[in-house]
Amino acid sequence: MVTETSSSSQATQNPGRLEQSNPDYDPNIVIEAQNLTKVYRDFWGRQKVRALNALDLEVRKGEIFGLLGPNGSGKSTTIKLLLGLLFPTGGRAIVLGENATDVAKNERIGYLPEESYLYKFLNAEETLDFYGRLFDIPAKVRKERVQELIQLVGLEKAKRRQLREYSKGMTRRIGLAQALINDPELILLDEPTSGLDPLGTRDMKDMILKLRDQGKTVVMCSHLLADVEDVCDRIAILFQGDLKEMGRVDSLLKVSGETQIKAENLPESAHEEIRQLIAKHGGQNIVVDNPRTTLEDLFLNIVRESEERPGMRSSSSTGGDADSGTAAADQSN
Repeated sequence: MVTETSSSSQATQNPGRLEQSNPDYDPNIVIEAQNLTKVYRDFWGRQKVRALNALDLEVRKGEIFGLLGPNGSGKSTTIKLLLGLLFPTGGRAIVLGENATDVAKNERIGYLPEESYLYKFLNAEETLDFYGRLFDIPAKVRKERVQELIQLVGLEKAKRRQLREYSKGMTRRIGLAQALINDPELILLDEPTSGLDPLGTRDMKDMILKLRDQGKTVVMCSHLLADVEDVCDRIAILFQGDLKEMGRVDSLLKVSGETQIKAENLPESAHEEIRQLIAKHGGQNIVVDNPRTTLEDLFLNIVRESEERPGMRSSSSTGGDADSGTAAADQSN
């Protein structure tokens, strides 16, 4: 049973309440992984599987960062290492300026697992109130926060229904609300659109974008590549524990060496003419840019290439972001 607390300290109302103990803390770097490695061993201590191999990445404040990869690529292991649920075999991860193994920093983090384990006999209001009590949020603040989150995830009409009556999509919504109850600085989402219909998927993506607009940092894992393409600022693609590609989505999806020209209201007679003639023939909204591939095609090409040539990717064929710390570019230098 959770007991009510009457504490109204600043620490209770502000999830960023831990005193920063790292003198080198850069508030603009929310997550920093350096040579992060995880090896699972059998009963006799022999290496069973290398789940993550020398991962280097940075996640910056206020961005949506996507972790992509097939099953067994190391995504879930990375999330568990960041939460301090696993200890690294090598390297380290710094989260919100603290070592990831320090679980005290988790009070500043919101986490939506792939499967939400909630109490089915509670309704939405009771569920959020319960988790608010776990964070010692004062009663008045908690009540306001519960109603705010229920409205955010669109469950006003179902807030008094028991969770056992919820659909998969509704369960994902209340799971997201639960992850946000402590007003976290960093939000980790594992397959956030799983089980949602197209309208629910659009709503979930809009909520993720709204979190970024509020200054939150979001890290999301997903197999639904179109969803990642819609909302993520930067992505990292993992395969068999190795980082294969990292950079801005718009940079990674550009097809170098090709140019496309788009215009509205252009007569058929002008289709073969050069760019300067488009304006002469009344073309509107002229766009001259690199054509883009899709995130799905990029992802599948990297996986196929990795299967054919195991190991770290030696070169980037997609023109990544120069300042994004692209692992592939680093490996080619």
